[in-house]
Amino acid sequence: MNTKPSSESQIITIDVLIANDLLHTGKYRYLDVRTEEEFKKGHVDFDGVLNIPNMFNTPEGRVKNPNFLEEVLRVSTKDDHLIVGCQSGVRSVTATVDLLDAGFKHAYNMGGGYLALVQNGLPVAVAAGDTKTSPASPLPMVNHSLIK
Repeated sequence: MNTKPSSESQIITIDVLIANDLLHTGKYRYLDVRTEEEFKKGHVDFDGVLNIPNMFNTPEGRVKNPNFLEEVLRVSTKDDHLIVGCQSGVRSVTATVDLLDAGFKHAYNMGGGYLALVQNGLPVAVAAGDTKTSPASPLPMVNHSLIK
């Protein structure tokens, strides 16, 4: 009988507050696996955040991105430390399993996803323009580093 341990049982899920701290060290990259439309509405506020959808919305429902691993490998290596997140923490589990199965050594799931980030009052960036918003404030905050 050919048995292989499930990568799902090997997933390390990181609390959103710990993920935030790890991202601030500069040794981790954030991989947002939501759709481009979701990403544009708001995402983790860090330089170099990656948006590579693991699934696409279609009229028939969600369909797995057949090029997901190839797209991730274009912008990272299997030795990079990746924190994988989505909207609520479900798609990121699937994406983390895919990454671990492909040989990524340091792929971690962010528990609760973007919703947990907002619920904890952590800053988010919105792709529509050069403004950032904080969940605690309905007014956009200008990213002064972009102003010359």
